[in-house]
Amino acid sequence: MTSASAPRPRTWWRRLTAGTGLLALLATALVGAGTSPASAAPAAWTPKPAPMTTPWTNQVPVDSPLPEYPRPHLTRPDWTNLNGIWDFAVTGRDAGQPAAFPEQIRVPFVAESSLSGIKRKITENDKLWYKRTFTVPSNWNGRRVVLNFGASDWQSTVWVNGTQVGAHKGGFDSFSYDITPQLNGGTNTVVVSVYDPTQTGGQAVGKQRVNDVNPHAGGGIFYTAASGIWQTVWLEPVAASHVTRLDMTPNLGNSTLRVKVQAASGAGRTARVTVSSGGTVVGTATGTPGSEISVPVPSPRLWSPEDPFLYDVRAELLDGTAVVDSVGSYAGMRSIAVAKVDNILRPVLNGKFVFQTGTLDQGYWPDGIYTAPTDAALKSDLQAHKDLGFNMVRKHIKVEPQRWFYWADKLGLLVWQDMPAMDTGKTPDSAARTQWEAEYHAIIDQHRSSPSVVMWVNQNEGWGQYDQARIANEVKAYDPSRLVNNMSGVNCCGSVDGGNGDVVDNHIYVGPGNTAPTATRAAVLGEFGGLGWKVPGHEWFPGGGFSYEDQASTAALNNRFVGLLDAIRIGQLPAGLSASVYTEITDVENEANGLLTYDRQVVKVDTARVKAANQALIQASRTPAPPVTLPTGQYRSLRVTTPGHTTKYLRHSEALAYTAVVDSGSGALLKNDATWKIVAGLANSNCYSFESRNYPGEYLRHRDFRVRRDASDGSALFKADATWCAVSGPGGVRLTSANLPGSYMRHIGSEVWLATPGGGHAWDNAATFTEDTTWAVEAPWAP
Repeated sequence: MTSASAPRPRTWWRRLTAGTGLLALLATALVGAGTSPASAAPAAWTPKPAPMTTPWTNQVPVDSPLPEYPRPHLTRPDWTNLNGIWDFAVTGRDAGQPAAFPEQIRVPFVAESSLSGIKRKITENDKLWYKRTFTVPSNWNGRRVVLNFGASDWQSTVWVNGTQVGAHKGGFDSFSYDITPQLNGGTNTVVVSVYDPTQTGGQAVGKQRVNDVNPHAGGGIFYTAASGIWQTVWLEPVAASHVTRLDMTPNLGNSTLRVKVQAASGAGRTARVTVSSGGTVVGTATGTPGSEISVPVPSPRLWSPEDPFLYDVRAELLDGTAVVDSVGSYAGMRSIAVAKVDNILRPVLNGKFVFQTGTLDQGYWPDGIYTAPTDAALKSDLQAHKDLGFNMVRKHIKVEPQRWFYWADKLGLLVWQDMPAMDTGKTPDSAARTQWEAEYHAIIDQHRSSPSVVMWVNQNEGWGQYDQARIANEVKAYDPSRLVNNMSGVNCCGSVDGGNGDVVDNHIYVGPGNTAPTATRAAVLGEFGGLGWKVPGHEWFPGGGFSYEDQASTAALNNRFVGLLDAIRIGQLPAGLSASVYTEITDVENEANGLLTYDRQVVKVDTARVKAANQALIQASRTPAPPVTLPTGQYRSLRVTTPGHTTKYLRHSEALAYTAVVDSGSGALLKNDATWKIVAGLANSNCYSFESRNYPGEYLRHRDFRVRRDASDGSALFKADATWCAVSGPGGVRLTSANLPGSYMRHIGSEVWLATPGGGHAWDNAATFTEDTTWAVEAPWAP
């Protein structure tokens, strides 16, 4: 990996790929030695050229991609991975099983991807067909055999040896079938059909759209569709009575881990759960399968982004004293809630407020589209968050494989998990609503035991919106252990706020804007930023990229981005903001606003500088500075603090704001011009407005970036332009715009402007920026 501003390599991905053996050992430690069918890929199969190659594109095994055990929260030692080369065919949407499968596809990469070996557009008129053979290991005799799918998008039907064993609707949840009755004792054949209408149907699609699979202009914030099997397919042997899921919820109030052992044929059995650390048992308890078992975890070591400690968990089903099934898992002891902190409602992790700073993570890949090429690649985006100092990630209207959640749990990142949206601009019918809610419940069930997941995000910017308040209440009742966001971007795009949930979530580009908490909801910034920088040689469609604000250089990008983080720390955090999500961690197709390029080859920003800004933001939430207050109802003068100019004061002249030298010998007019009455902010009473001493009813406001003195017209825009929030500065106060937070009143060349750190105007230049935006509040020249 290379820096955008220097040729020297960034080596973090090399460390990850070099650790492939370590990851394999980790997978073995979790599950024992899994088996893979011995089958050589046909020589004719090759992947298609990728539009962009990631560091892992050429590391994908032909016949055994993604060999790691796919379900870390429920592990068994015996299993067989069915990833690899399958026979493949595409028919019309209503056709039956074809007589021939003329192509081959590498599972689990979608048909639109280069890594699948197919790489072509799939439409609502197509049906995908997959076929392969397998044999069941002889040492599985006497046990049931389950066929598992991590995910397949969207409507999947499965046959084994000619008999249909099941059908599933849903693109983001896993599904399984007991295929024991269909097995023949020798070579078995599995056939899967998948129909995916993408946005032409009514189902959850996220950002998928049917487009050309080759790079092209346009696309906007929507990307290439992902049709068919896109997560690992595998077999495992189980007992007739076996564990199907573990629902684990930490309870810090009484130092217990609450566990429901969900089981098939569990009647008459006993569930036993053991929690251990480093091989030492810390607690064990028994109960009935399906009921809540409280396992003591004395003096728990709490899970957090700084210390993502995980306990080992073992769950067993007992028939009397005999163990009939045993599974491995893990758990983190942590709590998440909202609570008043210094009279502001905040999210609290383990009872303490910590600002959640993260990015929007779309989870797309130029080579695998929906599927990361390797497990190291899957981990890499999360590691990049940690390297950049973030403590949170918003997984944006996509649900990743369970190993992604494992890495978030292991590395220590707070996760906001979106439910994938239905198509935009449509009102879903009753069938679509029923399906969407059923899939959402399944997703919650499958990921509810990950300590990293701290919030469910139900809907986004009004896409396919309906029944926001009801859904938020139902999700909260279904999983009361987490926060619920009824609508991310309630201020955007025609969305309707349900008015409930734990947070009020605005989207402000570039931002950071002004999101205020309420008496019942904490304030979060669900999306902001979108700063763009195109790196030559690392564009999906050269010249076609866009952003919310293009930057002129990497230096400008760094200054602007760090300026946004600093603005949140200085202004928005004290005003009540509790979390922010920057758009975005990587470029995605024609979106060029990532901190990394789409191919993950270049880190665009200064990693150390961004990490320091994030750490300062997090630290400021732990040790908040006292608020800056000004004397309302009184006259004051504002003195320049920039060295060499400290005899100058803020004054107005012919309606424009300037700085000028004022002393005891100055005339009365100049002294009046340099005196201001401080009043409560016209648009926000927590901030301030500055009324002219000699022109009552006229206020300092910004217009077209110039600061001036104008009479109030009573409009909301004027009130906002004339409202300034005070934050601490070295030797004085800094005055940031209430409606353009992060932009400051600045003197430059005796003129006074609204300036933005990292901005592109002449008055935004970095030289003495902090000094020029800091004012000493002193006795008035004209009392």
